[in-house]
Amino acid sequence: MGHPLVETPNIDALAKSSAVFPNGYVPTSLCRASLATLLTGKYAYQHRICFNDPPIGIPQSFTESFLRMQTPVPEHLARQGYVSFQTGKFWEGAFQNGGFTEGMTKGERHGDAGLVIGRETMQPIDDFIARNKQDPMFIWYAPFLPHMPHDASEKYREKYENVGLAEPEIAYYANITWFDDTVGQLVELLSSHGVLDNTLIFFVVDNGYTVRMETPSYDRQGNMVDYGPRGKNSPYENGVRTPIFLHWPQKIKPAVYTDLVSTIDFVPSALAAAGTSKHSDLMGLNLLDRALGGPELQRDAVFGDLYLHTAATLDDPKVNVTHRWARKNDWKLIINHIDGGRIELFNLKDDPQEANNLAYQPAFESVIEDIRNDMDRWWDPYFDRVPT
Repeated sequence: MGHPLVETPNIDALAKSSAVFPNGYVPTSLCRASLATLLTGKYAYQHRICFNDPPIGIPQSFTESFLRMQTPVPEHLARQGYVSFQTGKFWEGAFQNGGFTEGMTKGERHGDAGLVIGRETMQPIDDFIARNKQDPMFIWYAPFLPHMPHDASEKYREKYENVGLAEPEIAYYANITWFDDTVGQLVELLSSHGVLDNTLIFFVVDNGYTVRMETPSYDRQGNMVDYGPRGKNSPYENGVRTPIFLHWPQKIKPAVYTDLVSTIDFVPSALAAAGTSKHSDLMGLNLLDRALGGPELQRDAVFGDLYLHTAATLDDPKVNVTHRWARKNDWKLIINHIDGGRIELFNLKDDPQEANNLAYQPAFESVIEDIRNDMDRWWDPYFDRVPT
């Protein structure tokens, strides 16, 4: 995306031969809820994983039932003959809970044994491809990078030392370059097994991040926050925005599309790639058609909601919600539910850093009303549809 310092040559090389959507978003900028959206194709208020941790006193394992009530994308793909492999971050217990036919995670927070992928080894993916390359495959590559601990080796750090950066920035940027290195390893594995040309790679980040430069801060439940403001678990662009690209040699031509897209679109896109139709309870769009040169997406807005890191209750998303946000065309509206419903309005074309809140200028009242009406129609925490 043009950062002046951070080097990601492997991701850059993939992007140059991909359909790139720079206006990409995650609905919820908190990792567990965000990953659950990628798995289910549903918003947090629908899949009910509106937190990282359950209320104090409730075991993590109790909340694994939320995903089991859904149909994760590996289960959809299994009906088309796919085998699937889970690695890396996975919060929902053992990999079988996500519908994967094989996997690494046994059931602990974050992903336990699966978290060695990328950081220590790529061998499990190599072995999986070798066993299954005659079958259609789905691989969940979700390494614990560039997540903390920011412990990249000197060979990654040296690029960022002696250029005036603070230590937290050096460590974080080094972890990004380390992650990029593993992307190159993954592509090489696919190539060495002869399956790269017939593999759709969908690149996305589960949430944004800003480096915490000050002393530790704490959330409303007293948990130490290890990231800076306006990043992870915030409704601002550094938290919810992610480039998304689709790479499929000989099928997808390199292009940049400015359509508004969201990770809610991943499951419909994956189902389309597998040759099956989108299920009626999925609200996302099929990005594959657009990536193949099809018409502009029929969408002028994307939406999101944020929740407490540690839930106050498991029964009611409305109790846990901290923010709702929407981007419509170039406008971004944020409603802060933990600050009396305070609103912020930004024009991202003129103000990409979200520095100038226009919400309380009379000239923009109609813009706010229009977006808020759309948001209220979208956000339905008491929906009564039966999960499928």
